[in-house]
Amino acid sequence: MRFRLAASLIAALSLPVMAAEPITTHAERSGFTQTGRYAEVESLCTAYAERWPDAVRCETFGRTPEGRPMLALVASRSGALTAADARRRGTPVLLVQGGIHAGEIDGKDAGFLALREMLDGTAAKGALERVVVVFVPVFNVDGHERTGRWNRPNQRGPEEMGWRTTAQNLNLNRDYVKADAPEMQAMLRLVDAWDPIAYTDLHVTDGAQFEHDISINLEPSHSGDPGLRKAGVALRDALLADLTRQGSLPLPFYPSFVEYDNPASGFEDNVATPRFSHGYFPLRNRFGVLVETHSWKDYPTRVRITRNTIVALVEHAAKDGARWRVLATKADAAAAQLGGTVVPLDYKATDKARTIAFRGYAYTRTPSEVSGALMTRYDERTPQVWNIPLRDDVQPQLQVTAPRGGYIVPPAHAALVSAWLTRHGITFRTLDAARPHADVEVFRATKATFGTGTVEGHQRLALEGRWQHEPRDIPAGALYVPIAQPKARLVVAILEPQAPDSIAAWGGFNTAFERKEYMEEYVAEDVARAMLRDDPAVAKAFNERLATDEAFARSPAARLEFFARRHSSWDERLDLYPVMRSDVEPH
Repeated sequence: MRFRLAASLIAALSLPVMAAEPITTHAERSGFTQTGRYAEVESLCTAYAERWPDAVRCETFGRTPEGRPMLALVASRSGALTAADARRRGTPVLLVQGGIHAGEIDGKDAGFLALREMLDGTAAKGALERVVVVFVPVFNVDGHERTGRWNRPNQRGPEEMGWRTTAQNLNLNRDYVKADAPEMQAMLRLVDAWDPIAYTDLHVTDGAQFEHDISINLEPSHSGDPGLRKAGVALRDALLADLTRQGSLPLPFYPSFVEYDNPASGFEDNVATPRFSHGYFPLRNRFGVLVETHSWKDYPTRVRITRNTIVALVEHAAKDGARWRVLATKADAAAAQLGGTVVPLDYKATDKARTIAFRGYAYTRTPSEVSGALMTRYDERTPQVWNIPLRDDVQPQLQVTAPRGGYIVPPAHAALVSAWLTRHGITFRTLDAARPHADVEVFRATKATFGTGTVEGHQRLALEGRWQHEPRDIPAGALYVPIAQPKARLVVAILEPQAPDSIAAWGGFNTAFERKEYMEEYVAEDVARAMLRDDPAVAKAFNERLATDEAFARSPAARLEFFARRHSSWDERLDLYPVMRSDVEPH
């Protein structure tokens, strides 16, 4: 019996080992004409973790408004499959995100392909031993399941795709700072846990027809910390070179014409505001990478190029990620010293332009018989080089001197502001004692312009005015937000009233700029006469205004308001921004 068992065992061991059945996606099996539904993401997340248990973990990091799990695949052979391990070991983390706009779904299928090849050792060999990849196949999960054949009418494939916005009709790539969406709040928690050195956002661009197939927009390169900016330019240029060697025609700017639908107008580079992913992460002293394949390329081509980009990013992160982390640590320390220095709030390309040879197609611009508008029509059979201007001298457009101490938020607005700050992991504290007649800076608006419609459910607000020193009472329960912290740039972006994606810009303080109390006209007439009689300075100012301001002289309402503003009944808080600045930390 023992002999027969031993013989059987020897025979079994001598049989060829059967290779595990390869894990493939619905996209691959369809020849990249289709993409799978979200159930496939769930099954693949589990399958990858089971196939490579030492190198992959499937993590649920949130739930969508419609109750679907938000999934991330954590992949590494560095021994760091948890955020705590990555921090302890100092392993660089690269977060790769697909499907923020779920109709632009190249990143999902390309990411699964790239990860499988890296885990199999056929791509980026050895890279996973030195880096952690956190792959979110689909960020906008509910939008992904709102499928249709024409959700992206100017995109070539797949046959069906998801919807741009969430089930709450929020555009997640306008939500990084305000973080209204539950999905974004979950993503920010994931980011706080893992602290990725680079956050890669995979998209498909709209727009004109041309030969270029991908653009890489990376910050810091024009903005942010100087040390990271230099490294960002180097990384962007290295990615462009990698893609060029693989047969792509990559661009270092987003290819949107200066004048809509007019190729001759050329292009203008910029720095995205922090509502966008690649504008947000530089404010955290990390790389934000926007990858945009071109919608007029077919789906197999776009997935292949996106896969190439992911692999190249992982290779560079494996090679340079440790150095990037050192630069990021230095940038965090430098940001904590921004108090009293000039900080850009917004950027714009100057009029300085250079001519570039852009690979387009022959085109005509003629009036449309349908709309009557001047329309551009492209001939893809006839490639044509366009010699057109590119404005890429990007400079700060709006700057502010950061407070030396920090920002003070009165108790009436503490709940709103603390919610914003908490979502971004920003440090603040509550003042437990009142501080009467504190020497602070206040911002009084000289002009408040409300948006005529809503944007992402908000009525936006643009303010003009300036900061000035003024004694104010600070009640107990106010918040103090110090500028001396690693996320100081983000603090400024959230709390400066003129920053493009601040709480004020998104309408969080609109009521502070709405007049609530009025003086009846007949009362105002009597008040005005008394002031003219009793106050020579007021009388002089009124008569000078009448003589020099024709519009004022013609407006009864403006003339009466002249006096109402000088009366003790006037609301001194009107147009007062409800956040103060301090040069010293309150104790």
